[in-house]
Amino acid sequence: MDQLALLFVLLVGAVLSVPVGDRLGLPAPVLMTLLGIVLALLDFVPNVGIPPELILPLLLPPLLYAAVRRTSWRQFAANVRPILLLAVALVFVTMICVALVADAIVPGLGVAAAVALGALVAPPDPVAATAVAGQLGLPRRLVSILEGEGLFNDVTAIVLYHVAIAAAVSGTFSAWRAGLDLVLSAVVALVVGLVLGWCANKLMDLLGDATLQIGLTLLVPYASYVVAEELHGSGVLAVLVTALFLTDYATDADDVMTRLAGHTFWEIIDTLVTGVAFGLIGLELHNAIRTASGRWGELLLWSGAVVGVVILVRLLWLLPATWLTQKLHARRDNEDEEIPVSWRETVVMWWAGMRGVASVALALAIPLTTDDGSPFPDRDEIVFIAFAVIMVTLVVQGLSLPWLVKRLGVRADSEREQEFERALALRAARAARRRLREIEEVEELPEELSERMLRRAYEIGVRIDPQLGEEERREGHEQRAQRARRLRRIEREMLSAARHEVLAARGETGADPEVVDRVLRQLDVRSIR
Repeated sequence: MDQLALLFVLLVGAVLSVPVGDRLGLPAPVLMTLLGIVLALLDFVPNVGIPPELILPLLLPPLLYAAVRRTSWRQFAANVRPILLLAVALVFVTMICVALVADAIVPGLGVAAAVALGALVAPPDPVAATAVAGQLGLPRRLVSILEGEGLFNDVTAIVLYHVAIAAAVSGTFSAWRAGLDLVLSAVVALVVGLVLGWCANKLMDLLGDATLQIGLTLLVPYASYVVAEELHGSGVLAVLVTALFLTDYATDADDVMTRLAGHTFWEIIDTLVTGVAFGLIGLELHNAIRTASGRWGELLLWSGAVVGVVILVRLLWLLPATWLTQKLHARRDNEDEEIPVSWRETVVMWWAGMRGVASVALALAIPLTTDDGSPFPDRDEIVFIAFAVIMVTLVVQGLSLPWLVKRLGVRADSEREQEFERALALRAARAARRRLREIEEVEELPEELSERMLRRAYEIGVRIDPQLGEEERREGHEQRAQRARRLRRIEREMLSAARHEVLAARGETGADPEVVDRVLRQLDVRSIR
């Protein structure tokens, strides 16, 4: 099997892992990691040929952009305190604790190399957290915090990692310079992210075509990452800022085609890239086995100690951090902030701290030698320990998290979500009726047409939430709802017949396939509305 065939296997596995995971009740990323482990144990499967320094630039930008599309800047702002406690403070604390333990138990490691190990295993993976949490039906407040933590903790960890690697390679370290690098990295990333977000927004207006606009959204995250890294900024933070800008400011409410096609496109990209990324994690078992040859005892002992520190520190940090956040929340009475409200939710947040793509890429990117030509201190040991942390937190915690969630009874507040959906449906229907009245003030509409359009405005809300009519028009609601459902059924059957007829014309002699596809696309859009 060559590298291309291996990539094809991972892509097929990424597609199949979704329905298999749904049926088994297991996260698809965890299944892909297991597939990678199985492939790594087969003799005919080659080692991964991707240079370590390209793993993050190739995989992280699209994954981060796809994750940010599901959230908003307002949501991050509302949860800034719990996110900072997890994404910044907890990363620092975990890094320090791991570095202290590793420096004490691994002979010849050194402080700088120990800090590098702590930095690369400190951040929970944003893709694993969002993929697993979103599939388990957790409360929205937990998913929001896990998403925010996962998206922002890589920024802190990667900067700290680079500082530690530079100190280990050069043999010198300056605390004030490290702090300055962290601040400058964030400032450069913010500027790059905002500028590229603004430029991309203007380019989308010029392009106009949905296909070109969606293609641009695939290129923008890579451009943001590369430009920020070239300017010594945080590529991860730059991608986040660009994605948040485009999500909040580059959305045209009337651009239906781009929105529908873009959603489908990014769902595909997210599924495929996530599958490949976690498959690669499993395939790195090759390197771990080669490193541990003849030294399994001591390496497993060191790895067990670091894994224990990583897991225990997260729990010991979350308990007081959650208590503090709840106190501040109660004092400020900020209803927008979403925080864990029970010890059960805190336990779920603790167990959801899985490591993944970033940790693997950072471990493999450790240089082979220092500036004086000597080997990097205990590089093989660092890679093995990092791999052990990833395997335990991702596979063991990922496989057991669904059981833990079910055991603790932590579920989403479905009633609150339904109330919010009903409120949005009501706002949509009222906005449609308000616009109809504005049109009637400037245009003279026949009474029959006016009544018909008024019913259409009402149906906008009913289609979103069939129970809406009970609150807005109690009298005769059931009859109107049944009639609306019947009309929608008949309209769907009519549109289905129209699509079959147009599609049949595609195979007729003299038919222009492009014209047929254009008409079919119009019918498809009409079917969704």
